[in-house]
Amino acid sequence: MTKQKIVVVGAGYAGVSATKFLAKKLKKDDVEITLIDRHSYHTMMTELHEVAGGRVEPSAIQYDLQRLFSRKKNVKLVTDTVTGIDKDKKVVKTKLGSYEFDQLIIGMGGEPNDFGTPGVKENGFTLWSFEDSVRIREHIEKTVEKAAIEPDAEVRKAMLTFVVCGSGFTGIEMIGELIDWKDRLAKETKIDPNEITLMVVEAMPTILNMLTRNDAAKAERYMEKKQVTLMKNSPIVEVAADHIKLKDGTEVPTHTLIWTAGVKATSDAADFGLEAARGNRLIANEFMQAKGYEDKNIYIIGDLVYYEEFPDTPTPQIVQAAEQTGHTAAANIVADIKGGEKHKFKGNYQGFMVSIGAKWGVANLFDKIHLSGFLAIIMKHIVNLKYFFDIRSGYYMFQYMMHEFFHIKDDRNVARGHSSRYGNILWSVPLRVFYGLMWFVEAAKKVVGNGEYLKPGTWFGEGSWFSDTVVFPFPWLQEQVTTGASAAADTTTAASGATDAAAETATQAAHFGLNYAYGEEPMLVFDHMPKWFESVMKFMMPNQEVALFFQKFMTIVEILIALALIAGLFTWLCSAATIGLVAAFSLSGMFYWVNIWFVFVAFALMNGSGRALGLDRWVIPWLQRTVGKWWYGTPKSRYGTK
Repeated sequence: MTKQKIVVVGAGYAGVSATKFLAKKLKKDDVEITLIDRHSYHTMMTELHEVAGGRVEPSAIQYDLQRLFSRKKNVKLVTDTVTGIDKDKKVVKTKLGSYEFDQLIIGMGGEPNDFGTPGVKENGFTLWSFEDSVRIREHIEKTVEKAAIEPDAEVRKAMLTFVVCGSGFTGIEMIGELIDWKDRLAKETKIDPNEITLMVVEAMPTILNMLTRNDAAKAERYMEKKQVTLMKNSPIVEVAADHIKLKDGTEVPTHTLIWTAGVKATSDAADFGLEAARGNRLIANEFMQAKGYEDKNIYIIGDLVYYEEFPDTPTPQIVQAAEQTGHTAAANIVADIKGGEKHKFKGNYQGFMVSIGAKWGVANLFDKIHLSGFLAIIMKHIVNLKYFFDIRSGYYMFQYMMHEFFHIKDDRNVARGHSSRYGNILWSVPLRVFYGLMWFVEAAKKVVGNGEYLKPGTWFGEGSWFSDTVVFPFPWLQEQVTTGASAAADTTTAASGATDAAAETATQAAHFGLNYAYGEEPMLVFDHMPKWFESVMKFMMPNQEVALFFQKFMTIVEILIALALIAGLFTWLCSAATIGLVAAFSLSGMFYWVNIWFVFVAFALMNGSGRALGLDRWVIPWLQRTVGKWWYGTPKSRYGTK
C-alpha cells in the first residue's frame, strides 16, 4: 500500500483533536499527516475574553503547534493560508505551495456574523481571534487613559461606557472580565470606578439561551448586582464611532462596542466549491463527508460543518461539537485506511457553563446538575484541564495552572488571589538558609557519631550511621544481631524485655507538644510502625546489609539536600524531598511532634524561594530552555518553510 497523505486544514479545536487522533491511531502505518494553519499556534478560543479583559497575558492562550505535536513523527506542520482545493486532482492549494491528499479534513472554523449591521466593521470590535482579543485590550486601556484627562463631561462619559452586543457565552464572559478589570483601570488612571459604565445589549427578550431560565436568571441577578446595565429586546441597527443606535431610535453614547452577536462559517471557505447552508457552513453527511464529494474523501468539521442532528437543528458551534466532529472524521479516515466500519456522528454534549469574571459563574451539567458561584468556576477549570489531558499536553496543562492560579494579579482567580505567586520572596531566604543548616547539622551528627567535629579521624565510629551498627529500630533487623548460644539468646531476650519496659515507661511519660518544653519528654508522631508501612520497610530493608547501605545513603542525601537548600538550588524539589523524609521517619517511629514544623517550612519554601539570592534564579530557566528544546524542538513563527 502506498503512503497515505492526509491533510488537515485548520488548527482550531476540531483540527487539533482530529490530528491528535490520527497521529495516535496511525502511528504504525505508512501515512503522512500535514496540518496547515495560517498561524504557528493553536488559540484557546474559550479564553479570549481573559486576554481582552486584562486578566491574563496574551501568551497564556497561545499554544505553539510544535509543542503540541513535537513527539508525533507522522505529523508535518505548515504555516500557510489555504486559497483553494482542486477536488478532482485532490490537491490543496496555498499561498506558498500545494499539497496532494488522499484524505482531506477541512476545519477552518468560523468568523463573526454582523448580519449586515452598518458600522460594525468600521467602528466595532469583534471577539473571535487572538488578534481581536489583543486589539480590544489595548483599545480599552488607551480609551480609559484618554478619558481620564478629557475635560468634556459628555465625551468622557461616552469614552467610559463599554457596550457588549450579544448575551451568549462570549458576550457575558466578556462583560464579566470588565467587571473584574474596572477597579484596576480606574486605579491606574486615577478616576472613580463608578464613572465606568458597563452594558449588555441583546436583541432577544432573554439572555444565555443555552442555559435553563433559572440558571440564566442567576447570572442576570449577579450582573445587576455588579451594576451592569442589561438592555434586552434592543437590536442594534447602527454603530458609529461615538455611539450606537437601537431599533427603537435610542442612541447610546460609547466609544467601545464589542460585537459578539453571531457566528458564521469562515469566508475563506466560500470559494472551495462545496455546497453551503445558512451561515456559509459547508454541508456534510453523518460521517462528516462533504456533500457531493463523498468519493473524494473530503471531510468537514468544527464550526464550518453543517450537519443536522435533528430536523433544522445543525451541530452547535461550540467546543464540544468541534472536538466530536473532528473525532468522527478522523475515526472514519482510520477506518478507510485500516479497513473497518465508518462511524456516524452522534453529539454528546455534557453541559454548558459560563464564567462572569474570575470568581463567579453558572453551569448546567448533564442537564441535571446546576452550579453557581465559585463551584461553577472550579468546574470550568476542571473541564479546561481535561482538554489538555485529551490532547496530551502536560506542558500547557502546567502553563494553564500557572496563568490561572499563580501568575495572577488583583485577586482575579477562583482562590480570590490567595494562590497568587506575585509577592516578595526575598524574606524567605533566611528561612531557607536556616532550614538548610538544620538539615546539615542533623546529617553531620549522623556522620560524626560519638566522635569530635574538629577531629575527622574520630568520625564514622561508634554512634555514626556510617559504622557497622544498624540504627533503624526495626524488630526484624535487631533480631538478626542475636546469634550464637541460647544463653546469649536468653540474655538478649531479658535485655529486650527490659528495653521494652523502659520504652513503655518513656512513652507513658511523653507529652504532646509542638515545641520542646524543658523537663518534658517529647512525644513520637508514631510510637510504632503501622503494619502496612512495616511491610514496605521489610521489602526495602530485608536484612542488615541493605539497612547499612540505606542509612549511609540517607545521610548523604540529607547532606546534599542541606547544601542545595543553602545555595537555593532545586529548592522546590529539595523541599518536597524533606517532606518525604519526615513522613518516612514519622512512620518509622523515629520522629517527634516537636519537629513537625519541618513540613510547614518545606511548604513555605516551595513558593520559589531559591530564585531570590539562590542558584534557582539561573539554573531553572536554563533547564527549562534546554529540556524544552530537546523534548519539543524550537518553537517558530512559521512551520513548513525551508
